Amino acid sequence: MLSSTANEVEVDAEHDLRGQRPSIVLVFMDDMGYADIGPFGATAYPTPNLDRMADEGRRFTDFVVSSAVCSASRAALLTGCYHRRVGISGALGPKSRIGLDPDETTIAEVCKSAGYRTACFGKWHLGHLEPFLPHHQGFDQFYGIPYSNDMWPLHPDTVRRRQIDPSDPGNWPPLPLMEAHAGEKMRVVNPDVQPADQEQMTVELTRRSVEFIRDSKSGQPYFLYLPHPMVHVPLYVSERFAGKSEAGRFGDVMMEVDWSVGEIFRAIEESPHADNTLVIFTSDNGPWLSYGSHAGSAGVLREGKGTMWEGGCREPTIMHWPGRIPPGSSCDQLCSTIDLLPTIVQLVGGAIPERKLDGEVILALMSGENNATTPHRSVAGYYGGGQLQTVRNERFKLVFPHRYRTLAGEQGGADGMPSRYQMRNAELALYDLDNDPAETNNVIDMYPEVVSFLTEEAKRYRETLGDRLHKMSGREVRRPRAVDVQSRKIGR
Repeated sequence: MLSSTANEVEVDAEHDLRGQRPSIVLVFMDDMGYADIGPFGATAYPTPNLDRMADEGRRFTDFVVSSAVCSASRAALLTGCYHRRVGISGALGPKSRIGLDPDETTIAEVCKSAGYRTACFGKWHLGHLEPFLPHHQGFDQFYGIPYSNDMWPLHPDTVRRRQIDPSDPGNWPPLPLMEAHAGEKMRVVNPDVQPADQEQMTVELTRRSVEFIRDSKSGQPYFLYLPHPMVHVPLYVSERFAGKSEAGRFGDVMMEVDWSVGEIFRAIEESPHADNTLVIFTSDNGPWLSYGSHAGSAGVLREGKGTMWEGGCREPTIMHWPGRIPPGSSCDQLCSTIDLLPTIVQLVGGAIPERKLDGEVILALMSGENNATTPHRSVAGYYGGGQLQTVRNERFKLVFPHRYRTLAGEQGGADGMPSRYQMRNAELALYDLDNDPAETNNVIDMYPEVVSFLTEEAKRYRETLGDRLHKMSGREVRRPRAVDVQSRKIGR
């Protein structure tokens, strides 16, 4: 649901990017860690196209997601809301009957309201049933998989179990490859994806993205959402990059992802939108560390996917927009994926969603305005089906007691097989992220005023968005839609 732009946020006129109406490409990686690309510290394999993107654009070194898991993170990205607000938690699977409520407003719908062409190529993971798919959420076209690429019968762990017990039924049905256009029903183009299909996934998604960009000869602006299934396990790569990184399968896959970014930029440079395209590159959560050699790296940050420590929720982010975003620059201010929708509203002149948002406009941070600071008073960290595990501001992070998973210093698995996590208890703690991004030193006794402020912020979040740790439901939580198995009708 959309409304007028009457309550737009003011931006300093000298750095006002509103009304520029850029075409927008949003590349959203899966399970990619903070240190998995060259501009953020990767050295075991080359990422020249991402290096160039950073040299010509702006790195965001404190860019966080709403939750360190697939569906929740994607719901927040596309709606500008904490995933808790829109009722999506965890990772939806083939048996899920819920999905992102079509009454929520996505970035694609904002762009369409401003006359943009829209497309989604890749992993959706916000409901696999017809009412929830991208062509019902503002996208003119969709091609990809409905959920994670490991939710299929050939998951390495399932294969191993069946080798031990051939009668083991496994956990997953066949993985479908889908295609859909607005106004039409979804079509399954491949009902049973095989390893050879996954090997070509990055190539095919890139090909379709390039074609979509090149179809913009009329000058009509576009929004392209490219949520890569990689580098989520199981890892697959085309023959062109297999064995080329000297850093194992993970390095090969990252080299192919970097190649994909290069192809996107080449298509942009050959299009009428060459000088007016905003490209955003980021990830849904940190690395799945239990997969060891097939997982990425969070660098100095603590833990990874499945936790709200910094390694799980802080993502490597680059934005590129010639003439608008300062080249070779860096922003260390706190911002988030939930900020993208309200920011894009300002850029494209689209309609603001009628429903309440949580994101803020970050145009000043994008443009490099002098002395620009985070627009967030605080940011909440939810995980575990609605547990408020952390609240932070620009510098400090307050962690509440909760259970979390960890390798506890042990090695992760090898060759696509995971090792086991251990469960640990997090104590009440305050971390100075400016000086201790690894979250190793609890300074809760040193900053009582900060603790008091963040505790009050937590109270506000609990009252509005709930907290499973405190058995609070939250008065502003919007329930997702569900499909009745028998009638196939959508309801609450």
